Amino acid sequence: MTPSASNPPGTAIPSLGSTVRVLLRRTIDTYQDSPEAVGWLRHHLDRFDEPLRVAIAGKVKAGKSTLLNALVGEEIAPTDAGECTRVVTWYQDARVPRVLMYPRGAPPRQLTIHRENGALSFDLQNTPIEEVDRLVVDWPSQNLRSTTLIDTPGIASLSADTAMRAHAFLTPQDSPTQADAVIYLMRHMHVSDVRFLESFFDQGVARATPVNTIAVLSRADEIGVGRLDALTSARRIARRYRSDEKLRGLCQTVVAVAGLLAQTGRTMRQDEFGALVSLAELPRPDIDSMLLSVDRFVRHDLITPDADTRARLIERFGLFGVRLGTTLIRQGITDPSRIAEELVRRSGLDELRTVLANQFTERRDLLKARSALLAIELVLQREPRPTAAPLTAEVERILAGAHEFVELRMLSALRAGAVKLPPEAMEDAERLLGGDGGSAAARLGLDPGAGFEQLRAAALEAVVRWKRRAESPLSSRATADAARVVVRSCEGVLAGLGGPRY
Repeated sequence: MTPSASNPPGTAIPSLGSTVRVLLRRTIDTYQDSPEAVGWLRHHLDRFDEPLRVAIAGKVKAGKSTLLNALVGEEIAPTDAGECTRVVTWYQDARVPRVLMYPRGAPPRQLTIHRENGALSFDLQNTPIEEVDRLVVDWPSQNLRSTTLIDTPGIASLSADTAMRAHAFLTPQDSPTQADAVIYLMRHMHVSDVRFLESFFDQGVARATPVNTIAVLSRADEIGVGRLDALTSARRIARRYRSDEKLRGLCQTVVAVAGLLAQTGRTMRQDEFGALVSLAELPRPDIDSMLLSVDRFVRHDLITPDADTRARLIERFGLFGVRLGTTLIRQGITDPSRIAEELVRRSGLDELRTVLANQFTERRDLLKARSALLAIELVLQREPRPTAAPLTAEVERILAGAHEFVELRMLSALRAGAVKLPPEAMEDAERLLGGDGGSAAARLGLDPGAGFEQLRAAALEAVVRWKRRAESPLSSRATADAARVVVRSCEGVLAGLGGPRY
């Protein structure tokens, strides 16, 4: 909640989103004589009513487009190394499928949509990549109604132009990024990944907070050379990354996901299932020998399924997916829908979607407000004027007084090691501050179906627990300050439940 001295006692305190909307309108009124500023501010006012914008970033071949397809549940993002993967591409919900190309300095043009082997493809009509600003794909999808996904080029591409496009969109030098949040894919922890995550922090409002970034250990099935326990190994590595102090200060969390397995599980076709059944019927030593490498699997002299079918299976499932699919069939799962569900479950996609819901969707208004404040700050810095002084003061008041931002700064300080607490208190504080999600149940460590009385009792207990730590003479000043922020968060949970705070 954003406190305001102008609210009389007993009246409802406006939400952070409402407060920032009002500030946007005031700034628009102040800058009516500046068309550029007004257009920029109106754009951000409209963004409040749009779906959350989530960019998918990472190096070349990190699996960005594949993960996007898995999240949508359809093959709408090209996954080959074609020219379309070198352009920033927006995917948004719409009633009618359409692809618009936005050339630099020219009106948008509609592209023809093609389907090839179930996957969407489109031709840039011989337009040079250098002249294309972005592509916008309108696609009817329930999974895109609350979130617009933005596929970005590889940040470490050998093509300087491609790499520049990614950096220009994700880390622009003279304005905030157009994305509200980022999913960053990495195959392993590399110094270039750390450098990018560091560069992604917007100046000013962000205050070096990782609130809008999630890291994904992508292509997790390739860890352990595609063995059946590969994903277990990948999850163990992700847990180790989550405890890394450097990375904790740069992103919310790290999740291991086998994107190809997830995409195929959500789009598996009947003929593919039939091919897996044929392979599962082979003697176990034979199929194990075939799956030692891609080359052996494709070039084997097996008649059914034939070499072309096996090549398509590898392209769609990978060695790990074929091995897992045939193993599940041998274990007695003969329903193709159950096989598909099991592939998705084991891929880690469900865990990622839960994290996205907890960290991004639940914080939608906060992320939108953050983007809007960045936009206001930019206008105030670029076009300072005496009449804008009250607006500058209001931005500073919101940043200092809005508990949502105070909470995020404290969460960032805890994760970066700037504030030290005992291990058990650290875990408790991070959870209560919203590190595992913004809902009352997530903050209190309770089941999502917990009832009012259980939630209220846990929140009251947390208030007492952290008040005791804040008032303890043994607590350092930094610990006491952190404890008071946690207490305020617990009181906010109580207020949200509708019960008395004490």
